[in-house]
Amino acid sequence: MLTKYEIFLKVVEKGSFTLAAEELGYSQSAVSQTVHSLEEELQTVLIHRGRDGLCLTADGQSYLPYFQSIGKAEKNLAEKRTQMLGLVDETIRIGTVTSVSRNLLPILLQKFHTLYPQTHFSLRQGDYDEIHAWIKEGSVDFGFLNPVNFDDLRIEVIYRDSMVAVLSKQNPLAKKKIVTLKDMAEEEFILLDEGKNSVPMKAFADAGLQPHIEYTIYDDYSILAMVRQNMGVSILYRLVVTGFSQGLVLRPIREPIERTIAVAYADSREMTLASRTFLKFAMQETPKVVKKLGIDQ
Repeated sequence: MLTKYEIFLKVVEKGSFTLAAEELGYSQSAVSQTVHSLEEELQTVLIHRGRDGLCLTADGQSYLPYFQSIGKAEKNLAEKRTQMLGLVDETIRIGTVTSVSRNLLPILLQKFHTLYPQTHFSLRQGDYDEIHAWIKEGSVDFGFLNPVNFDDLRIEVIYRDSMVAVLSKQNPLAKKKIVTLKDMAEEEFILLDEGKNSVPMKAFADAGLQPHIEYTIYDDYSILAMVRQNMGVSILYRLVVTGFSQGLVLRPIREPIERTIAVAYADSREMTLASRTFLKFAMQETPKVVKKLGIDQ
């Protein structure tokens, strides 16, 4: 939040309450009231408001260098406070699955970097089991994963993502409005490698089905390319295919399949303050991002 001195200096710089308000993102009346409040505090008039614009009064000219010194000192204080809080030259280490690192994280990182431009990030991509291991051994501060079977971690659910059938335009199933797991099991299937906690494979097992797995691929976007070439069908998350579905046909699955994505960590007290700050920020901002992407269920 800007101080009254910073607002006053911006009015002087722009020579206009309106222009200062536009640049600061405040209303014109708020800026004018702030300057008026400063004048009342000092019991003088600092700015002359005339037809030809604004200009400093004699008292305003006298006070100006002091306001500038205060403004500079406040800026230095804020920078020092940020440094003392551990958000300067700190690296935040995150374990993540591909869909999160390619869609959700770029938006979160950009927003956070605007607030704390001197923080750094290290991202490690892996499957759920790998991310779990990294958290336990301390090589990442926290991770994004499906929390199934990871009861030894602290879990904060951030969103749920449904799965859709991904088909080539040439595949006969593309003519159907809704497909079933049985339909998918009878096709050459390209499985997303999620480790032993595969969400699609659990869905097939629960339905008493065994798909014809032709390929097991770690990278979601390689699967999309292979489906485009009519090399098989797949089941992927909405977050993965958002913005990448050109040349493909997406169909809902009659038996709903859903994945929970959570932030997982061992002990927040052992994190750096920078990591704890980003974790809190991610928890607050993620619901807004997934709603904008249109994948939150």
